Amino acid sequence: MITATNWVPQPTDDGSFTFFSEAFGEAFHSRKGAKAEAMHKFAQATELTQKAQQPRLRLLDVCYGLGYNTAAALETIWNVNPACEVELYGLELDLTIPHAAIAPPLIHSWSPVVQMVLRQMALAHACTTPCLNAKLLVGDARQTIQSLCQSDFQADAIFFDPFSPRRCPQLWTIEFFSLVARCLAPQGKLATYSRSAAVRSAMQAAGLAIGTIPLGITHLSHEWSQGTVGSFDGQTLHPLSQMEQEHLHTRASVPYRDPSLCDAAAIILERYQQEHALSTLESTSIWRRRWGIR
Repeated sequence: MITATNWVPQPTDDGSFTFFSEAFGEAFHSRKGAKAEAMHKFAQATELTQKAQQPRLRLLDVCYGLGYNTAAALETIWNVNPACEVELYGLELDLTIPHAAIAPPLIHSWSPVVQMVLRQMALAHACTTPCLNAKLLVGDARQTIQSLCQSDFQADAIFFDPFSPRRCPQLWTIEFFSLVARCLAPQGKLATYSRSAAVRSAMQAAGLAIGTIPLGITHLSHEWSQGTVGSFDGQTLHPLSQMEQEHLHTRASVPYRDPSLCDAAAIILERYQQEHALSTLESTSIWRRRWGIR
């Protein structure tokens, strides 16, 4: 049974809506545009327009939330190839979020077919059509992903979208990324909005090559990337700038760790802070001054 939660729609600049999480102190999406973020940082960053030429695709949505990354992916794929068969798994802890996201006006951002998928995922935690086999795995993603690892599931695209590392460190650790990487196909791509050096170093430790999601035409002066893409083939990625490469050699690159895959956020943060304090890497403040970052 889904317990009622007061999720109040928050408008974003592209006309789509998001929610603000009081528990994590963060919005689910950028105020610049929730739908635009899902399209650009996830569907486009994992090259789904090109991959949609294939007869079938496998997708993994880590932290399904409102379902926007799944929706953006399906719209992208089926606009190119309506016959493409999609197998999709979403990982989600709080079912009140997808349930609240199917109410107007939030769901109106998507096509009727995708609206139907979002409703089925929220209400039945699954959706099966001639071109879709989708399931929502409910619980701590550190545990639910293990069934996918055991079944040798291999995704052509992974959308990695937890709350920020300092708010939800348990899903940004080397150990969790290692499980996620096991679910990535040899030619697949993992996309995340995070440009954090700690996140990027954890992805590398999990065996992934990393690239950047380049800035758009307009951006704030302190921005240098819109996120990170990981794959097993670094030649297919947009390379990190010199500034980003140097960032990975500062104390900001100390990764989060969760050896047992069950530690509370406070324990993971304390472990991170201790390792950060003992690090002999260059101070991040020196790197920021060198590159004129405020």
